Amino acid sequence: MRLDQKFFSFAVPEVEWAGKHELVVERFVIDSRLVQPGTAFVALKGASTDGHLFVADAIERGATMLIIDADRRDCLNRVPAWSTKVSVAMVPSASKALFKLASAWRAQFSYPVVGITGSIGKTSTKEMLAEMIRLSGKSCVVSERNYNTDLGVALTLLQMRPEHHCALVEMGISLRGEMARLADMARPSMGVITTIAHQHMDGLGALTDIAAEKRDIFKYFKPDNIGIINGDQAVLASVSYSHPVVKFGFKTTNLVQARRISIDGMRITGVLKLYNERHAITLPMPHRGRLLNALAAAATACFLDIPHTYIVAGIQSAAAVQGRFQTVALSSGKGFVINDAYNANPESMREALFAFDRLEVHGAKIAVLGDMLALGANSSFWHRQLGRSLRKTPSIQRIIFVGEQVKAVEKTLPRGLRYQIVSSWQEAHKVLEGTLSGDEAILVKASNGIGLQHLVDRLAL
Repeated sequence: MRLDQKFFSFAVPEVEWAGKHELVVERFVIDSRLVQPGTAFVALKGASTDGHLFVADAIERGATMLIIDADRRDCLNRVPAWSTKVSVAMVPSASKALFKLASAWRAQFSYPVVGITGSIGKTSTKEMLAEMIRLSGKSCVVSERNYNTDLGVALTLLQMRPEHHCALVEMGISLRGEMARLADMARPSMGVITTIAHQHMDGLGALTDIAAEKRDIFKYFKPDNIGIINGDQAVLASVSYSHPVVKFGFKTTNLVQARRISIDGMRITGVLKLYNERHAITLPMPHRGRLLNALAAAATACFLDIPHTYIVAGIQSAAAVQGRFQTVALSSGKGFVINDAYNANPESMREALFAFDRLEVHGAKIAVLGDMLALGANSSFWHRQLGRSLRKTPSIQRIIFVGEQVKAVEKTLPRGLRYQIVSSWQEAHKVLEGTLSGDEAILVKASNGIGLQHLVDRLAL
């Protein structure tokens, strides 16, 4: 089983070859800076740049293959003697060729492919499940970082090799119809839906519409494929499925559940009910959302034949995921930043605030909260709800709001709360810069487009 020219021509019959022949590709990338020997560089036309402008850089870095649009073959004219250095696949569309190749390559494997989706918790669930698998001594393909778009799914599938035990493929959507296309390419044999929340409402619609789109991860399921869903949510649990479904959550009706939950200042303890067995667990953070992700990962791991010992160990190690309630030390003093700046919606914002409120800290608690984007016509309503959540977090003594939409929160804030509203992360940094003593705990959370990750980078080590 080789990713060579023969297989490529089988998957993409319209390809026209040029340059060197007889090659095997180890990895596919869409960023020329990631090219290494044995790599195929896929030149994609994006909204702000064109990969065809970087083929010379890819060749210089040792690319084995280039995949380019046939009508952009003139990009090779800037590379002396390119035909002796690299094999070139010229296709009508480089992106469509990548998807065809990924689909054909995935079809070669019979081991489990786990698709993981949801509005909240995809990456955390994926990483926790991957840790359980690694602890058991098995090898798996895992989507890198947040590679969950069609391009990310394709690149993940092309990493599959015979020696792996399974593949974990994160699948994210923002528009209707996208999940069906991802499912067609990945053909998951197991599908996980973590939590449905008010996210990408401008592209997906209301909560029931979002749930329906997410359930398309099961679109190509056969009767023996397994769906793993959040049993606490009626938009998932009350639906009839044509394949087996396992439910996880906090309700006693779920096959996988957490019981006797206790949350103190720094951790969650409880009992994991894993089908017919019970295990004491400790999660090293007071975030209920992360515990729900642990239940999703545990339910899935059982069907991957991971012993319960490693499932519990994977939950309790709970490695931090960048930008998801990740604790990072302040650059000066003994305080810390909780980096939750990767994304935000009403549900995840509420849970992050509640978890932050539970934390036991020595210094003051400050929250920097930015716009929650893509909420459609109801954006003002959901930002006003944020103010109501802050009425239940009395230990947070100061708030800095960043953006335009978040201004709606002023109408519902608790009386006496110290707050400021600024328009950018740079302004937020200026406000904080001269007022920190070094022992504060700072929660930073917003939708990724607000750029609060830059603020974390300024504040942290």
